[in-house]
Amino acid sequence: MKNTLKWISAMRLRTLPLSISGIIIASCFAEYNGVFDIKIFVLAILTTLSYQILSNLANDYGDGVKGTDNDDRIGPQRALQSGAITKEEMFNAIRINILISIVLTVGLVYYSFGSDNLLLALLFFGLAGLAVRAAVKYTVGKSAYGYRGKGDIYVFIFFGLVSVIGCYVLYAKQIDHVVILPAISVGMLSTAVLNLNNMRDIISDTKSNKITLAVKLGKEKAKNYHYFLVGGAMICALVFSVLYYTFSPFSLLFIISYIPLLIHLSKVKKVSNPKDFDPELKKLALSTVLFSVLLGVGYLL
Repeated sequence: MKNTLKWISAMRLRTLPLSISGIIIASCFAEYNGVFDIKIFVLAILTTLSYQILSNLANDYGDGVKGTDNDDRIGPQRALQSGAITKEEMFNAIRINILISIVLTVGLVYYSFGSDNLLLALLFFGLAGLAVRAAVKYTVGKSAYGYRGKGDIYVFIFFGLVSVIGCYVLYAKQIDHVVILPAISVGMLSTAVLNLNNMRDIISDTKSNKITLAVKLGKEKAKNYHYFLVGGAMICALVFSVLYYTFSPFSLLFIISYIPLLIHLSKVKKVSNPKDFDPELKKLALSTVLFSVLLGVGYLL
């Protein structure tokens, strides 16, 4: 039981709901347009979760090996940092998870496209390869992009654009302009979660020479960047609601999620101690999931 719990902790369950936000929106739009398939939905969820778990394990390994996770770091103690899992065990878990991700990806792409859409299938296999590489290379290796301030770009692309637009293509076999603004909104909110995490760790990351975008910007500019990300996501969603209004008040249901988002921004503005950023991580992640559910379901009603 103890062995199971340590691996569950290493997988960071609190990060998993955020990773499926894009799948929720894409699936709702697919249902609206009559192309939803429950098997694609389940496979897409499982595949996305496998990528997120892979990223979490690789992040634990990379930061643990580099010594970035130390006593200066704020937040829950990581698996390698605490000694609950050894480097060898974590490395083997990463390899196993890569295999799981590949198997799920093959199943998802084959079921979605079969042999009738070979070019799309090849495109998605390429995206899957990039996703695996991005998950691992965030903190692992000498050229880890998370140590060079590029994590935000990757999160926006994979958690926003690829997650929403890519998942919709799995259903519809084509890109629909209706999903672009929602994809941007989810991407910006997901990037805001990463930025919040990096703002919390500015001091420890600076000492460990982990140069995130928040480290480059400094505390105050990183806050302004955070306002831009969350505020920009809200504006994109409002523009979407105007351009694609379905003549139903339910299509504006997502505005309810603006309440916790605005409260979050107010609290971030008042933060002076980096420790106070930590409780906001869960709130922002759950607010993003709420936003996705309300936007998607509201469009259906």
